Amino acid sequence: MNYLGIWPKSLMGTFMICALLFHPLMHAQNTNKMDYTKLIDQWHNEREKDLKMPNGWLNLEGLFWLHKGVNSLGTAKGNDCKYENLNSLDTSFPSQIGNFILDGDSVLWENLNSYQVKVNNVVLPLEKKICVFNEKALNIEMTWSHYSWTIIKRAEKIGVRFRNLQSINVSSFKGIDRFPVNEQWKIKAVLHPPVQSELMILNVLGQNLATKNAGKLSFSYQNKEYNLDVIDEGAQTLFITFADATSDVTTYGAGRFIDIAKPDANGNTEIDFNKAYNPPCAFTKFATCPLPPPQNRLPIAINAGEKIYGRHLSDH
Repeated sequence: MNYLGIWPKSLMGTFMICALLFHPLMHAQNTNKMDYTKLIDQWHNEREKDLKMPNGWLNLEGLFWLHKGVNSLGTAKGNDCKYENLNSLDTSFPSQIGNFILDGDSVLWENLNSYQVKVNNVVLPLEKKICVFNEKALNIEMTWSHYSWTIIKRAEKIGVRFRNLQSINVSSFKGIDRFPVNEQWKIKAVLHPPVQSELMILNVLGQNLATKNAGKLSFSYQNKEYNLDVIDEGAQTLFITFADATSDVTTYGAGRFIDIAKPDANGNTEIDFNKAYNPPCAFTKFATCPLPPPQNRLPIAINAGEKIYGRHLSDH
């Protein structure tokens, strides 16, 4: 029986539109799109939460490169590691709290006066020296009040990464602007085996560092093929630093980062530019970010992922 025959002609168009809108296939497509957008939103929210964590990038307020021998830490002029609080109202950090002693690839920490500095959460006896970093990968966290610091090494340079856990950068953080989620930027890709075992990656300190080469990632966009060199940092995912036509326009000038899943046996994986994110140097000048190699500077505009947050570039 033709039930449509009982409807007035004036209502037939409305009925057909409604029938299309609620077609099961269209409903499923809309639901899948909503689910994908929700997943990207959740990923982005977790990323913003991580930035505000004690080990996030927003609370970095110092990067001090050590010279051989004694290096004093404090707020007073004349300290080798002079800390300047971003919050001028916070004057709680001591004028000199202790010393770092650099000897070869080892760093000792020396407590001074009555400051109860903790080393791996244990109070260090006054005027005692303890090794907090060495070539055997020993790296100990030191804390006092709401401050913490650890030792980092970048090629031949050894320095102190200093954090203020009550930094105004954390309290004033309002999130990161980003492009609308667009599933077209989730692209199938193939990872080809590396020709060379290492990639040379320049960082903001001007150092060229050898990194493990995971291979060359190939993907197509608007019927053209593009390639990106991929780094293997030993994590569960692989790492890419890239720039594109949006860099220094709508996105961070020094490029962005993205992680991809390790490929299957045939090299198949995907790259989701909706998860392109700013490097630490976009949030603080006290980071030591890798820069995109020339071959990873794409000529197209990747209008996906995080937009520009700041224009910090480390001058250390």
